[in-house]
Amino acid sequence: MFFRTVRLILGPFMLLWEKLTTPRGVVRPEAEQQRVEAEARGLALYQFRTCPFCLKVRRELRRLSLPVELRDAQHDPTHRRALGEGGGQVKVPCLRITDAQGRDTWVYESDAIIDYLHQRFGQVAE
Repeated sequence: MFFRTVRLILGPFMLLWEKLTTPRGVVRPEAEQQRVEAEARGLALYQFRTCPFCLKVRRELRRLSLPVELRDAQHDPTHRRALGEGGGQVKVPCLRITDAQGRDTWVYESDAIIDYLHQRFGQVAE
């Protein structure tokens, strides 16, 4: 109950902070951005809107200009169930990676997700 109350109070401030500090996305040549967007179609981020680790991953998605589908595992029972059944636990953030053969890989932990995104889509100069 305590953490739910804290989340209710701090949540709007966290979302406002995210909006105000959103980084600019990397600018790629048009053909390269289209390739990245096509590859990103196989990605989905299971998240809670006000989870600080999810905020961290969403910021990196914006920084890398990646249009990854965001799935609310907190309020959407379908996404919550898919996360539990597919990934093995209801823990966020979790990146679902679907390869060309339709096989899914589930990556938990914000740092592991960000490392994967940087390896696959390239580092962004600060």
